[in-house]
Amino acid sequence: MARRHDRYFSSRLRAADKPVSIVLVHGAFVDGSGWRAVFDTLTNGGYEVLVVQNPTISLSGDVAATERVVAAAKHPVILVGHSYGGMVVTEAGNNPKVQSLVYIAAFAPDSGESVASLAEQPVPAGESAAPLLPPSDGYLLVDPSKFPNAFAADVDVSITGFTAAAQVPWGLEAVQTPNSKVAWKAKPSHFLVTTKDMMIPPTFQRRFAKRADAVTVEIDSSHAVMLSHPKEVAAFIETADK
Repeated sequence: MARRHDRYFSSRLRAADKPVSIVLVHGAFVDGSGWRAVFDTLTNGGYEVLVVQNPTISLSGDVAATERVVAAAKHPVILVGHSYGGMVVTEAGNNPKVQSLVYIAAFAPDSGESVASLAEQPVPAGESAAPLLPPSDGYLLVDPSKFPNAFAADVDVSITGFTAAAQVPWGLEAVQTPNSKVAWKAKPSHFLVTTKDMMIPPTFQRRFAKRADAVTVEIDSSHAVMLSHPKEVAAFIETADK
């Protein structure tokens, strides 16, 4: 127990080395534990790193959850969103404590756009849309039999098989609510495009990145890039601290 205690405090001391905090916002169907490897890398690099646990029931609820974590950060914040988390950081990023935004295989909406309206756009030839089941009781899930390949084809199936079974239902209110505040119009943005994504088509991601005038990097990865390429994701996030 003492050894764990020492590691905890040494990581907190290292976090004081950097004058910037990093807040990680997960997307739909999963929770914040997917950031673990990225968290460890950034923490070991001297950052204070905080992880949001979104309820994914409503956009307003997820923005509020993110705002609470931003408020708890010690320093100005780099706000990072994966997938649906991009919807959340686009709105929560208007917080004056947020200095920049990082989108990881994410939605980056303009004012008036929702996940539903963006997902209605035609999927380019050779790319795929998320294999969602029909709504049930106001929530969405990914077809469990298709989840491992669609969400994370480059991650061991022992992990993705469990993740498929442990999905967090995604509320239709979160899916259908349009964004009302667009932080990327006022703050520097970075976008990591996943070229083998079968949840959010790469063409969509490139379009989001271009209109946000984001610093853009592409990586040959599935949608779950924080699981398959955590070191590369951490390094990309660090580029926002320049």
